[in-house]
Amino acid sequence: MSDPIREDGLYPMRLQRFLARAGVASRRGSERLMTAGRVRVNGAVVTELGSKVDPASDVVTVDGAVCRIAERPCHLMLYKPAGYLTTMSDPHGRPTVADLVPVAERPGLYPVGRLDLDTTGLLLFTTAGELGQALLHPSHHVTKHYVALVSGTPDEGDLGRLRAGVRLEDGPAAPAEAELLSPSDPLFSLVAPRGAGRTGGGEPNAVVGLTIHEGRKHQVKKMMQAVGHRVLRLHRDAFGPLVLTGVAEGSWRELTEAETAAVEAVARGEG
Repeated sequence: MSDPIREDGLYPMRLQRFLARAGVASRRGSERLMTAGRVRVNGAVVTELGSKVDPASDVVTVDGAVCRIAERPCHLMLYKPAGYLTTMSDPHGRPTVADLVPVAERPGLYPVGRLDLDTTGLLLFTTAGELGQALLHPSHHVTKHYVALVSGTPDEGDLGRLRAGVRLEDGPAAPAEAELLSPSDPLFSLVAPRGAGRTGGGEPNAVVGLTIHEGRKHQVKKMMQAVGHRVLRLHRDAFGPLVLTGVAEGSWRELTEAETAAVEAVARGEG
């Protein structure tokens, strides 16, 4: 069982993660420091990579210098543009979301879940590993709202199938909330800035709002394809209690106190 989220925002964690969050080095670099015998916990050298420390009570030093992490974790939302991989590093040197968030100033940041390369919108980052894991756990049913530009115009039968739960190749999808959005809806322009028109092949298209409670790979695209409508553009504007506001595309902001409280409540199973 994972460690509980405490009121101080800290929790027992692997030593190399602690060192990364404290800004000493990357996790891999921290492991090298440990195996070199340069890391001490409460005065004792620790070289075992699976060792855990409690940031609230243990004293960690590297070459005699005390290492500390912030008492409260950092949570921020990124407005992810298209063309960025949801990963903190890429061996092929492709653009990643790590290029867009302050990883140097806030060590230990990582994305909660993922968005496809071509998908835009809200991506939550945190330095609190337990909170991120809790938000992704199926038992919490964290909702995600997407806006999709799709080929063709779904009719009530198509929307009804989405609401009932369509069957996908990896099993049935849970029932979703689905609706057609009109050009007057503020969300419409997020994926159809010039209004819904026609695709290159002359096929009419439409904008669909979809709320899901799962986080399977390519789920929205697969659900829409299952009812006969290919996703042309996809944007996520909400994740759990968070709504993408006050941040420009490609930029980020820290969560407000109210947003942080709401996210932490969901992670505790209270949302």
